[in-house]
Amino acid sequence: MSGGPTVVEVRGAPATSLETTGGQAPTTRRSALRRGTGAVVATLALLLLTACSGDDKVATELNGRQVDPPFTVSSQELVDTEGETFSLTEDTSKRLTMVFFGYTNCPDICGTVLGNLSSAMARLDDDDRDDVEVVFVTTDPARDTGEVVRDYLARYDPSFTGVTGELADIETVGASVAVGLGEELPSGGYEVDAHTTTVTGIDVADEAPIFWSQETSPSEFAEDIDALLQED
Repeated sequence: MSGGPTVVEVRGAPATSLETTGGQAPTTRRSALRRGTGAVVATLALLLLTACSGDDKVATELNGRQVDPPFTVSSQELVDTEGETFSLTEDTSKRLTMVFFGYTNCPDICGTVLGNLSSAMARLDDDDRDDVEVVFVTTDPARDTGEVVRDYLARYDPSFTGVTGELADIETVGASVAVGLGEELPSGGYEVDAHTTTVTGIDVADEAPIFWSQETSPSEFAEDIDALLQED
């Protein structure tokens, strides 16, 4: 892989992601993070720089980028679309959980990524599909109620799990996997001007050893899912 991961913010939801672009120039709009997450994300960036040195795609034969050591996922409780508490560590039982942070009013990227994940799931055989859970975490909880998120995900795959919650709690979970939220405003809200583009893979040990960029195709997602499940 040429170069290292960069902090990327793309037009859309209020978050910041660490994404490797495979040598392509990243799209940037703002590099600000909400206070308290900068140091965490900077530390995770260093981990990614170490993990991505050299041509890791050739070494691992995966389309996603592996993180070594993997991120330890926060157990902070959020809320699912049914109003029940939901934790990425306590309430995910599948062998592989794929998490995407975005928001329902996103004009482009969220729909593209969720559509690719839906198509990838359709390519899996029944056994693999049963071992994978896709979780969408909103980065715009002020507008994305449980009902709004549920209706939104129904356009892509009704089996996808939708999650909302308090903004500070979402920030905590995101920071644990190198996702930060947008800049806080004096009013107490935040600017919806940046959008996480990565999908993060979480294993049964509640660690995140891999992530995928927004350019990952359905076939590439499906290939990696099958490979990761075969490894277990």
